[in-house]
Formats: sequence, structure tokens, C-alpha cells
Amino acid sequence: MAKEKKLSSKVVYEGRAFRIRMDTVQKSSGQSALRDVLERSDCIAVVAVDAEDNVLLERQFRTAAGKELLEIPAGGIDPGEDPETAVKREMREETGYFPQKVTRLGGFYASPGYSTEYLYLFLATDLTPSQLFAEDTDEIELVRVPVSKIRRLILSGEIDDAKSIAGLLMYLEKIKAPGS
Repeated sequence: MAKEKKLSSKVVYEGRAFRIRMDTVQKSSGQSALRDVLERSDCIAVVAVDAEDNVLLERQFRTAAGKELLEIPAGGIDPGEDPETAVKREMREETGYFPQKVTRLGGFYASPGYSTEYLYLFLATDLTPSQLFAEDTDEIELVRVPVSKIRRLILSGEIDDAKSIAGLLMYLEKIKAPGS
């Protein structure tokens, strides 16, 4: 498969959470084209399961979507922080629980057509209460859902966030076929 060759790149916006650049590329046909690229740091996404076999989800209003979404915990990886440490920090900040066991489930690009963001997916278990104050988490409602009801929430559209759907389905496949 042929690759595009980047001819030039110009940052057109730089904000707190991301920056946008416009790349001029040469396609394999020789024609040039413009590509808008959203540069965002890598993130983590967590399927957190408690001792009663409930998945911890977060209900919060998302301005871009214009509504409340039911999501798995997720967040950015701080500079110099490894993904597993970010999982533990984000779990404490967003859920008030600290995972004693963190297992990598996989990972995926959030939206590779225009974004550099990669999400590392983890399973968090053996959860212990560990409240930590953090900014921007006061409007997160923690929702416990039995693992047995997750597939129905996805199929009904009640969970309609891509990272949550991908993460939860990967988890369900792993527990259905452990070791594969």
C-alpha cells in the first residue's frame, strides 16, 4: 500500500488540550492534498469491575455531544507518566477507587482519520475506596452496572461513546474466551 509523503505542515490552532495542524501531502498518484490533523496526547480508558461483578461507568454531560453520556473512566496521560500510573490516578480522581490490579486489554486510535490520539485500554480490578480531590469531576455520577447488562446497554444505544463500546466489547470477549 502506498503512503502519503508530507510536504509541509503548519500549526493553525494551539489550545489547552490539543493543537491542530494543516499538512500538505503528496499522494501516491503524485497529486497534492491537504490534511487537517488534530494532535492530542495519548490517553487511557478503563474497564473497572468491582467485587460484585459490576462495571463502574460514569454519567456526565459532554458539551460536544450536547447530552449526558454513560462512559468508562478515561483520561489523559500526563507528561512523563506511564499508562498504568495514569489508570490508577484517573480511577482515584474520577471514581474514588484505587485498583489493586491493572491489566492491559489492548488499545486503539480514537479517530485515525484526523487525530493522533491513541487510547491504552486497561482492566482495573480489586478496587479499594481511595477518594482523591480533582478538578472537573464534581459533576460525574458513578453508575454500577452488572456485567451481564453491558451488552444490552450497548445494543440499545444507552452507551453510545466509541471508546466505551470498544473497551467494553473487548472486555466481554476476553472474559468469554480467556487466554485468547
